Amino acid sequence: MDPALLGHQLRGLRAAAGRTVASVAGDAGLSVPYIANLENGRGNPTLSALDRLATALGARLDVTLEPAAGSAATTALPPSLVRLGRSARFQRDAGLLAESLGADPAELSVQLIGALAGLAAGLGTDPGESGWGRLLDALLLIGVHPPLPG
Repeated sequence: MDPALLGHQLRGLRAAAGRTVASVAGDAGLSVPYIANLENGRGNPTLSALDRLATALGARLDVTLEPAAGSAATTALPPSLVRLGRSARFQRDAGLLAESLGADPAELSVQLIGALAGLAAGLGTDPGESGWGRLLDALLLIGVHPPLPG
């Protein structure tokens, strides 16, 4: 997780609760400078410290692990989808989609491969490279190009 984003979330939760850093530190059993550093995007908190902070702020810590870009998703990937995911075309098209959606290209690539793998599993077939290409073209038409009037 991005330390600046974590700090922003911590500060937002604390401010929304009307709490001071000192009161949260006391409830969490952590030091004021430690929490101040985290809120300023510095530090490397342990999961235990984050859990204690979440509890002190009346929040719940939720940790998830997601496949990194280019790694196998939890759904079995058909070989043709693996080849598509490694292609320059896929990277270019995922970049265009991410830009039009305001998303991170690496994260969108992982989500896109996972969704396509789920589609293949649901269909019970591997659409093949030409089928993946047509699906990618359709997604680009929907995500990047504005709809026609009427």
